[in-house]
Amino acid sequence: MLNKLDSALDFHQTALRVRGQRQELIAANIANADTPNFKARDIDFKAAMQNALGGNENASFNVTKTSNQHIDGTATKGVSSNLGAGEPLFRPIIQGSVDGNTVDMDVERNQFADNGIRYEASLTMINGQLKKLLTAIQGQ
Repeated sequence: MLNKLDSALDFHQTALRVRGQRQELIAANIANADTPNFKARDIDFKAAMQNALGGNENASFNVTKTSNQHIDGTATKGVSSNLGAGEPLFRPIIQGSVDGNTVDMDVERNQFADNGIRYEASLTMINGQLKKLLTAIQGQ
């Protein structure tokens, strides 16, 4: 039962973490809109989610298990804080500027709002799942 609960919420937890990281990048772009030679960056959300949910198969730690009940030293789904395929990429230049800054405030504001709405949607879905579970537990 606990594994099913964990897996049901894992997707949304991972989505919130990736969206939060993306929001920070977009906010940094907006904050540096007037910084000469600043290059706007963003995360490929789809690639970051696939990497976070799939885990990094090659990641492992040198640990010794003293009991069969101990956890293996391999990466598990959604735990890696490094997004791998979702590493920040430079945003394509839409309109160049004299000072070399690539931040387009219209694009950044739109992406910031879109990402924020999707973040709130994930929170709403998690709340809905938790309410269903609470109703099932209480037997109502």
